[in-house]
Amino acid sequence: MTTRTDDRRETLPEALPEAYAHCASLVRQADHDRYIASLYAPEAMRPGLFALYAFSHEIARVRAAVSEPLPGEVRLQWWRDLLEGDAKGEVHSHPVAAALLDTILHYRLPIAPLTGLIEARIFDLYDDPMPSLGDLEGYAGETASALFRLASIILAEGRDPGGAAACGHAGVAYALTGLLRAFPWHAAAGQVYLPAEILARNGVIRDDIVRGRGGPGVLYSLKELRAIARKHLAKLQELRETIPPTLVPAFLPVALVESYLKKMERNGYDPFRSIITLPAWQRQWILWRAARKAMRG
Repeated sequence: MTTRTDDRRETLPEALPEAYAHCASLVRQADHDRYIASLYAPEAMRPGLFALYAFSHEIARVRAAVSEPLPGEVRLQWWRDLLEGDAKGEVHSHPVAAALLDTILHYRLPIAPLTGLIEARIFDLYDDPMPSLGDLEGYAGETASALFRLASIILAEGRDPGGAAACGHAGVAYALTGLLRAFPWHAAAGQVYLPAEILARNGVIRDDIVRGRGGPGVLYSLKELRAIARKHLAKLQELRETIPPTLVPAFLPVALVESYLKKMERNGYDPFRSIITLPAWQRQWILWRAARKAMRG
């Protein structure tokens, strides 16, 4: 697999700087928290981080770009073929693909976590229920945790940076918080990421969510998920010493999790209507404070 990807190197455009610039612009618009966090990385490594995060965004937005699951699966298959060296068409005409392939080669990124991320995102294309908490944590691990791990490899200049357990907990905490923030949009689209076992325990069925019926059961279910996110945050805190200072930029977005969770616990919070966000200045300040604290040890 690696050899085939290496062979693809010759088909990449000479204008890679433009491809990387496109990725930086895309991440700045679509994933601003990670964009700001990446600015704390050495300048030479930022393009690789932007390529990785732009790829993640491209995969995450597939459902929104198609009207039915099958075309979505075709798009995901194209990315899988790209990573395995079998992509059809002009790969270099897609700036994210070009930058990603170059980043994989430069930092010797493993292919398995990238294809695993694609496989996990197939769930997004359908309206199937998330069966259990274990399934949800597995989904978070293959999406968000994989990004923390791959970003860490980039920051370690292609070496094994360690800290796999920290990446796991960081990814689950960050992903669960993101799903809680996206609850209004997912519910309107018929997607339910809350585990069926938690919903059942609180007397909630899928139709309650997709039809916008709130009530104590929905609130209790969301409260349980916030507690689980905080449990992973606590585990991450216990592992802080396993994270070298060079990897801090990869983990910085997690510093925002607690602030987002607290906003969901304020009076007047309506999970179907409340937009959970923070002003740009506040997010930048939280990230700056977290970076300064981490660098001091």
